[in-house]
Amino acid sequence: MLFDELVSVSLRVSETRARTTKIALLAECLEKLTPQETPIGAAYLCGELPQGRIGLGYRTVMRLEAPPASEPTLTLLDVHEALTHIATLKGAGSVAARERLLEALFTRATAAEQHLLRSLLMGELRQGANAGIVVEAVARASKVPADIIRRAAMLSGDLAEVTRAAMLEGETALTGYALELFRPIEPMLAHSCEEPGEALTRFGEAALEHKLDGARVQIHKSGNDVMVFTRTLKQVTHAVPEIVEQVRALAPRDLVLDGEVLALDASGHPHPFQTTMRRFGRKLDVDKLRGELPLSVFFFDCLRIDSDTLLDRAARERFSAMRSELPEHLLVPRLITGDRAEAQRFLDEALRCGHEGIMAKSLDALYAAGRRGAEWLKIKPAKTLDLVVLAAEWGHGRRRGWLSNLHLGAKNPDGSFTMLGKTFKGMTDAMLRWQTEQLLELSIGREGHVVHVRPSLVVEVAFNDIQASPHYEGGLALRFARIKRYRLDKRAEDADTIETVRRFHRPVTAR
Repeated sequence: MLFDELVSVSLRVSETRARTTKIALLAECLEKLTPQETPIGAAYLCGELPQGRIGLGYRTVMRLEAPPASEPTLTLLDVHEALTHIATLKGAGSVAARERLLEALFTRATAAEQHLLRSLLMGELRQGANAGIVVEAVARASKVPADIIRRAAMLSGDLAEVTRAAMLEGETALTGYALELFRPIEPMLAHSCEEPGEALTRFGEAALEHKLDGARVQIHKSGNDVMVFTRTLKQVTHAVPEIVEQVRALAPRDLVLDGEVLALDASGHPHPFQTTMRRFGRKLDVDKLRGELPLSVFFFDCLRIDSDTLLDRAARERFSAMRSELPEHLLVPRLITGDRAEAQRFLDEALRCGHEGIMAKSLDALYAAGRRGAEWLKIKPAKTLDLVVLAAEWGHGRRRGWLSNLHLGAKNPDGSFTMLGKTFKGMTDAMLRWQTEQLLELSIGREGHVVHVRPSLVVEVAFNDIQASPHYEGGLALRFARIKRYRLDKRAEDADTIETVRRFHRPVTAR
């Protein structure tokens, strides 16, 4: 298949808001793929690269200026082979070599193909074709029930491989998927709510847990063999030897545990997220870092104990089984209650301990791997800043035709603005319509899909934290930013300053 055909499908998917139409378009595209193309096309349609990260930074990709081809000639396999080649380059001179190969690939691509390639490389393909929609499309194209495909994808952690199996071998190829030791599955994710009472209204009695701002881990054990995987299923066992030792010493022979790893200070309070993440960097002196920045692990779920798979058991059963096998100091603090006053006190305690907030979980919930279900809710008070909109990007999918992703800036002493990041979260349809009209009136220039605007509009932005960032001139970036409202009562000169932002930032320390 020509890459241009997949680009056209992606564009059509992004132009429709109808879920059924998206599924039909994707299914039709999948049916046209050859066996060799199927896993590649499925990954691209999900907005993913089969190779994962390939060593190309944001600036390299976005600053690349290659004249587009006038006619489409690239095939899916051409693109896949080029990106695979780039991903394999290592050592001296590899950065320049990757950039040359990327430029060569872009020169062979049309303007539309270049746009999709940039989106894939940056992980910013927002066409409304998430994994759930792709699962439905695969079901239609392969004639395999969606529930079977969804479960196989959950257990394998590889939707592209499941797509290949479903399309080429049918339903029988998917029935053998099970929770296997040392083959990690996608973690279950959570929605948000404002306060504990809202969660208790939804669940009645619920399990409340301290919400830790560390590195999510899934740990597999069989005898003395232990492997640690990150939220993205990357294997990082070598980086956390003290965690491996603790899990190896546990009584059950076989375990699959879900938890959080973080670095604590001398008082038992958590270090900033970026401090913990130093233990997972590219270049590690593990022994030295272990001495300087020891890690602690806290488990909140258990998917297997010996031969007993708990994946399809209710949360209350999983929690009980885990509590019976693990020592208290390895368990996340938890309270089971239906009382609002108790829940609020538990949240206050978590905040005093330096944590983000709490989780509220339905006691009847099954473990929905890879899905952001309403059975888990995160509750964390947000910090806010009043920032200025510096630019906005045209939206994709449901937001096509609206300016969506806002570039946000804080005020400098000289009256200019320092960019702190982007967000498209928290916006209602009414807000999108209004801001598109306003920002177009304030437009001072365009660069591709970005509209630069006169710094005039002020927005109240909620965020979880401020972290160091090499991507922005001020060296800081918002973490998990979302728009709360426009502050029409404020002028740009009334916005928060970069000094205010710095006061929010807890610098990364080396203990």
